[in-house]
Amino acid sequence: MSDGYSELFVGELQTPTQADTAPVELPDGVVSGLTIDPAGTQAAMTVSSTNLNDSIYAVELETVADGETPAVERWTVPSSGGVPLEQYHEPELIRYETFDGREIPAFVTLPDDSEAGAGEGEDKETEEREETGTETTPVIVDIHGGPHSQRRPSWQNRPIRQYFLDAGYAIFEPNVRGSSGYGSEYAALDDVEKRMDSVRDIAHGVEWLRDHPEVDANPIVCYGRSYGGFMVLACITEYPDIWAAAVDFVGISNWVTFLENTGDYRRPHREAEYGSLESDRGFLESISPIHKVDQIACPLFIQHGANDRRVPVDEARQIADAVEEQGVSVEICIFGDEGHHTTKLESRIEQFERIGAFLDEHV
Repeated sequence: MSDGYSELFVGELQTPTQADTAPVELPDGVVSGLTIDPAGTQAAMTVSSTNLNDSIYAVELETVADGETPAVERWTVPSSGGVPLEQYHEPELIRYETFDGREIPAFVTLPDDSEAGAGEGEDKETEEREETGTETTPVIVDIHGGPHSQRRPSWQNRPIRQYFLDAGYAIFEPNVRGSSGYGSEYAALDDVEKRMDSVRDIAHGVEWLRDHPEVDANPIVCYGRSYGGFMVLACITEYPDIWAAAVDFVGISNWVTFLENTGDYRRPHREAEYGSLESDRGFLESISPIHKVDQIACPLFIQHGANDRRVPVDEARQIADAVEEQGVSVEICIFGDEGHHTTKLESRIEQFERIGAFLDEHV
């Protein structure tokens, strides 16, 4: 894998440490679910990209000889729901320098008209751009969860991103320190006491955006779910001046109450990543957004499922109440029959209609 793009090779071992291989020519994207038939003559796998929904491809292993390119056949062409796949936008892979000189990889996707703006709720910004002779595109900074996840050029969540692209937003998806796919050292750079270094990476990503005139880093939205929801809350408390609005899905607002109330089966694993209630309680309290809520200046949208066993719903309720007490605009959307993921179609439609209206109002 290279920067999230899958690379597939086939060949035969010549020694325990050396093989003659040939690359498999597949669409640029992500390969998963690879299976080899019992005879060892054929391999099947799922391939997806930002404009290719999950499709099954087969590789003829017997065609590999003397470094020849393996024969590839596409087996399935799934429905795209009536939307032409060419309408889906391709991201650009970029790298930006962060506070300690490291390079952070990120995907940037622009809407069709990157100077169109973000819709109906931006008359003031439009007037300002007309006065300066420039029109640029507002940005959603979309932060992945995990924290050991990775934003990759796959179909996963692409229709949701396309929803925002069609509304006129650019999408910025950084793989900050702690992400998988870049080695164990990189994945450990946000462990325990280094947690907030990953938040600093986001702030430096915004600096990169400000240097690029095709996007507008003033009306900028912070957006993320689960651990990414914590990152949203951390960003708007640590760097309150750079956000026009924020959207937090099932995020952690208080590390102590989260670890106390998450499922028992998860706690030891999560403490190894975030810190122990017994030995790191003071640190966990110091980085919890709930204790810095007076710093929040932008409108906040919060979504949660009442049946969430990973991140209990009280994480949403307590931060919403605290933000409201500060007099800052907050909207909370809790589905009584959903958990950590919003799975029902009617719930998904409602939440994104509400988020769209929220952003139209505040961005």
